[in-house]
Amino acid sequence: MDWTDEAKEVVSRVPFFVRKRVKRMVEEEAVMAGADSVTVAHVRSRQKKFLSRMEDEVKGYQVETCFGPGGCSNRAFAYDDLAPESEEQLSRRDLKTFLQEKVGGPLKMHHEFRISISDCPNACSRPQIADVGLIGASTPLITKQDCSECGECVAICREGAISLEDARPVMNENQCLFCGQCARICPTGTIIEGQKGFRVQVGGKLGRHPRLATELSGIHQPQDIIRIIDACLDHYQHYCQNGERFGEVLGQTGTEGIQQLIGSSVCP
Repeated sequence: MDWTDEAKEVVSRVPFFVRKRVKRMVEEEAVMAGADSVTVAHVRSRQKKFLSRMEDEVKGYQVETCFGPGGCSNRAFAYDDLAPESEEQLSRRDLKTFLQEKVGGPLKMHHEFRISISDCPNACSRPQIADVGLIGASTPLITKQDCSECGECVAICREGAISLEDARPVMNENQCLFCGQCARICPTGTIIEGQKGFRVQVGGKLGRHPRLATELSGIHQPQDIIRIIDACLDHYQHYCQNGERFGEVLGQTGTEGIQQLIGSSVCP
């Protein structure tokens, strides 16, 4: 549906973590009004309803994705079924009822448990500030193939994690973010893609006391991600007392228990 410039400008000021949902609700408002395009009047009308009945819009969880599934060339790892699988998993938890019992008052958007999925380390969906953040990863593997010393891998690595020594690429694993770009650009097959999967970060949040997520060890396969999310939800629902975010819970308990639960899914 088309939007007027004024309507676009107003919605652009909505906090990013609810912007997609607000845009969807505003378009629904315009459709109900029989309009062919979204105007600022539709934005204001939906805003008024949203603020007065926010708890009706809260479902207890959110799953956010980057632009990867739309065809982004930066994808380090692609698994398009993960978002709908995560949505189904979270819906079975009835997190809204859980939060209503814990919060003891009207629910707000910031109470929701958030999962953010990014297909590469550019992290467009901001997994570092989600309760569970997933970042696509592709580890580089140096083979025995002769290197032409073209320098393409060195040039494309934004982290400066690759150097050429004695006609061979050398990898600094502490600087590598596993974006997979060096393997894709290598013309000789000296560097190829190795293990692919997701990095997992937990406990990120914004608000009055922001907290960047803590990264768990390992790169994890899609079939293990649901089990990891379950372990995080079990931990959260067991220790959450008053509707506090997962990051606050982990600030008290640490991440060791979760790491032990998911340890068997870590890729070598």
